[in-house]
Amino acid sequence: MDLGITGKRALVCGASKGLGRGCAEALAAAGVNLVLNARGEQALEQAAAAIRAAHGVTVTAVAADITAAEGRAQVLATAGEVDILVTNAGGPPPGMWTDWERADFIAALDANMLTPIALMKALLPGMMSRGWGRVVNITSQSVKAPIPVLGLSNAARAGLTGYVAGTARQVAPHGVTINNLLPGIHATDRADALDRDVAAAEAITLDEARARRAATIPARRYGTPAEFGAACAFLCSQHAGFIVGQNILLDGGAVNVTL
Repeated sequence: MDLGITGKRALVCGASKGLGRGCAEALAAAGVNLVLNARGEQALEQAAAAIRAAHGVTVTAVAADITAAEGRAQVLATAGEVDILVTNAGGPPPGMWTDWERADFIAALDANMLTPIALMKALLPGMMSRGWGRVVNITSQSVKAPIPVLGLSNAARAGLTGYVAGTARQVAPHGVTINNLLPGIHATDRADALDRDVAAAEAITLDEARARRAATIPARRYGTPAEFGAACAFLCSQHAGFIVGQNILLDGGAVNVTL
């Protein structure tokens, strides 16, 4: 399918690996020119070079901490006018409710709620003035069904979801859509870290921890960054203009809900 976005310009955050990299690859395959952001310069430059070589699009890499005001300013200055925004930041650490203090919640909100909001506030006016734009926020399946050990993430991402619900309907008349993609377990570094925690806590091997978690997913496997990226690219396409303010699960059926 021709997504109809050849020549558009996208800013993709957390793009050096994992789900962000999957989204960047899929957009590049659709002919979108990219501004990629992540904190690690070496991994980001390697990803940019690989995408540039594979797809022949323009790729600019900006190594900066998108959750910090100065890093965000650097990225936005380089990005300029963009048609597509994909927000993505690593989730806060797991733990128990007794572990977290106010500072922990503030850090989680800064990374997983306030940073995406700041990026949207900066870029939505330009999209609206041009009459076309796409925003995809990578959130979490925990928005639909909270994960007890990820209480910081549950709280921050739920806040972002509420913000998007209202804002998406305000910008839609201007040809701009905002939607959230809710990943379940995908084969990424984040999944590896969580599986290692389980393996250590329960004195089992990493493979056993993975197999146990995969068995809880109806698809009986982890998702891949490539299939996640394909879903993201469709939401960014010309065909998705009637999808507004939605929270779309990509979880292999793991969240057992009707709606």
